[in-house]
Amino acid sequence: MVRELVPDAFWQRVAPLLPAPRPKKKLGRPRADDRAALEAIVFVLRSGIPWEMLPRKQFGLSGMTAWRRLEEWTRAGLWGQLQARLLDELGLRGKVDLSRASIDSSSVRASKRGPFTGPSPTDRAKAGSKHHLLVEAHGLPLTESVTAANVHDTHELFPFVDSVPAVRMPSGQRRFRPAKVHGDKAYASRKNRLGLRLRGIARPGVESKERLGRYRWVVERTLAWKNQLRRLRVRDERRDDVHFGFLVLGCCVMLLRRFYPDIC
Repeated sequence: MVRELVPDAFWQRVAPLLPAPRPKKKLGRPRADDRAALEAIVFVLRSGIPWEMLPRKQFGLSGMTAWRRLEEWTRAGLWGQLQARLLDELGLRGKVDLSRASIDSSSVRASKRGPFTGPSPTDRAKAGSKHHLLVEAHGLPLTESVTAANVHDTHELFPFVDSVPAVRMPSGQRRFRPAKVHGDKAYASRKNRLGLRLRGIARPGVESKERLGRYRWVVERTLAWKNQLRRLRVRDERRDDVHFGFLVLGCCVMLLRRFYPDIC
């Protein structure tokens, strides 16, 4: 079965969040349809093709127009707003479990370099970036970030924990902090343990290291889901904000699939 790029359920959640288009200074071609532009962006995200190879006859707009729309919406914070809305909807349905959270990262090659790139310790010092994810107990992405490939994972723990959005629970109240956070040895420093304890999240020795695998596998699965979106396997964008926009949009697609498994 062929999946729609932007089915109605997706579009109905995005449309109210779209920023108002800037008024044109000169007369010219009419503005390309927003839904068609979103379909083109999702197509590039899923297929990984270069913008200039976007089939114009199929989408009714050029790859450059789709890129400009992605840049415009990323600058307006659309993808972060969409992720927060999807998490609230899932939370109200009781599908967000903040009893545990897991954190991990994966490295991607940066073919065009740019900000937040560095020599990758896992790829013969070639330029690369890292995708960091924090997921809840079932693997739903709560927050994400992009750093240079040579940035140690431990530096992202506290920014992640402090940036978890306040998710609305079935009771109607909002919860913004997981009860426990699981990570591998890269995060197991004395500073991190103390910082988590001060935040009321974890205490040393709560879980034995032999049992962490049964909880941490969900973040590794989510990273595998991310890599199914081919544009996120390699960083082809020189601009870090556009690449981060793709990452957040990819996480929104994963959240939407929790509602509709056959969507996108």
